[in-house]
Amino acid sequence: MVLPRLGFICAVFTDCMFTLVGILLLMREGEAYFGITSSRPKQFDFNRLIQRQPGDCRSLRLTGEQRRMCNRDPGMGRVLTEGIILSVEECKKQFENERWNCSLDHQPHRINLLREGLKEASFLYAISSAALTTAIAKGCSSGMLNESCTCDLTSFSDEENAATWRWGGCGDNIRYSQMFLKNFLRGKKDSESSDFQSTIDRHNSDLGIRTVRRNFVKKCKCHGVSGACETSTCWRQIKPFQVIGDELKLKYERALRVSVENQANRKGVTLLVKHDKSSAVKKDSPPSRGHMIYRNKSPDFCSRDRYSYGTAGRVCNKTTTCDSICCGRGYNIREITVTEKCMCTFLWCCNVTCETCTKDIELALCRG
Repeated sequence: MVLPRLGFICAVFTDCMFTLVGILLLMREGEAYFGITSSRPKQFDFNRLIQRQPGDCRSLRLTGEQRRMCNRDPGMGRVLTEGIILSVEECKKQFENERWNCSLDHQPHRINLLREGLKEASFLYAISSAALTTAIAKGCSSGMLNESCTCDLTSFSDEENAATWRWGGCGDNIRYSQMFLKNFLRGKKDSESSDFQSTIDRHNSDLGIRTVRRNFVKKCKCHGVSGACETSTCWRQIKPFQVIGDELKLKYERALRVSVENQANRKGVTLLVKHDKSSAVKKDSPPSRGHMIYRNKSPDFCSRDRYSYGTAGRVCNKTTTCDSICCGRGYNIREITVTEKCMCTFLWCCNVTCETCTKDIELALCRG
């Protein structure tokens, strides 16, 4: 489920006691990352964080500079946390019917994905930066970050923008979001920060931000007597995050494997697309900014290894996904009894009463 607005509304994860291991900081060769791209060995209990004090900057294990940036606005900790929630939920939704299902609850698996530069790690970097960009831009327009930013001012004059706010239209502030993240996600740029993997990670993080920039929609509201549209107020709004997730998933499926050019007497890293007969990209050409890129090929995720638990015991749809998810091993059927609300009645005004019903359902589970 994509969060409908930036008010701190957090869905309860009912499928498992979900431990969000992403509220940590990654420091690699001078680069600072945040969220699901963290690779510190320590993990955080997501549910306890939310229950204790949602959005507390002190709970996010930030670097000194990140903590200072977070503390400049009372709402920033909450917005950053919402960005993490948004990235996790969308990742799980995009991969729910695949062998790797964005399982982030086992810290070593996720760390190995990140350190090996697999294609799945590239998606994590892109979806993480896209979610943070979205959360901060919407935090500006919602007023949650009112000590740091306000509505998008680029599309209106001061007079027009005042009218926009009065009538309830307020553009998501992508410019401030980008400016904030440029400093928040990155440490000092030095020679150490230009290693092969860090260059790939920055490329994919920037890809996520640019994907949000391309996914704006124009919203307008008419004004006039008796509903006549004599004048209209318009503003730019980021599309639903699922649209951004869909685009990044497509880029994941078309991701390019890269190598590094021989850097004998040269500073920095130059990436080159590895030659593939089926690829439309020419040999020895650098990847475009619009491509998702990765370093190493992924395993099949069928069996338990250093990257995942494998697919044994996974729930699948016997008519659509079991063949793929179960890796040809077949599946077993298990009957379970579930309880749910039923026969709900609306009572004027404004209550709904429901009865509790039980029913038996069949689950298809991949064989080991």
